[in-house]
Amino acid sequence: MIKIGVLGDIGSGKSFVAKQFGYPVFDADKEVRQIYKSDKSCYKKIKKKFPKFIKSKIIKKNELGYILESNKKNLKKISDIVHPIVRKRMYAFYKKNSRKKMVVLDIPLLVENKLYDKKFYLIFIQSKKNEINKRLKKRPFYNENIIKSLRRSQKSLVYKKKISNFVIKNNFKLLSLRKSIKIIKRKILDERNSSWYWNNWTIC
Repeated sequence: MIKIGVLGDIGSGKSFVAKQFGYPVFDADKEVRQIYKSDKSCYKKIKKKFPKFIKSKIIKKNELGYILESNKKNLKKISDIVHPIVRKRMYAFYKKNSRKKMVVLDIPLLVENKLYDKKFYLIFIQSKKNEINKRLKKRPFYNENIIKSLRRSQKSLVYKKKISNFVIKNNFKLLSLRKSIKIIKRKILDERNSSWYWNNWTIC
C-alpha cells in the first residue's frame, strides 16, 4: 500500500486535492469533527478541563473557538486529548484499506506529529496567499486569531515544501489539478519499487 501525505497551508486546498486522487482518504479534520460529536470520553475530558466553556451536550465549534482565544496554551491541551484518538482511527483506516494500491493522508499535523516515514510520498500544495485568505474568510466561524494560532503550531511552509517529493501549484481549477495529479500518480506507480525518491518536482 502506497501512502501519500498532503501538505500545505490552511486553506490551500489540501482536502480538495486529496479527494482527486481517487483512492481512500483519511481526512483528519473530518475525523476530529466526528470525535467532537460522538466520542463521550473526549467530551468528558474536554469538559472537565474547560467547564466554563463547554455548555452543550456535544462540543461545538464556537465553544472551541472561545477556548482557543482565551489562552494560547489551550490549543496544546486540546490536542493532547484529541490527537491520540485520531491516531487510533488512522491505524484503523490503514487496516481497513490494507489491500488498496494507494491511500491519501490529509492530516494538518502529519509532519509535526511524525505520522509519516521514509516510505511516504509527500505532496506540497502551493496556493497564492490572496486565494487562501479569500477561501478562509468564507468559512463558517472564521477567526483570524485562531488561524494564526493554528499556523504557529505547525512547521513552516518552507520546511514542508523542502521535504516534499512533489509540489502542486493549485490554481483551484479542476481540469489542471486533475492533470497534475494524473502525472504524479503515474510517476509514483511507475517507480514504486525504486530505491530513490523524487524531491521537489513542481507540477504546474
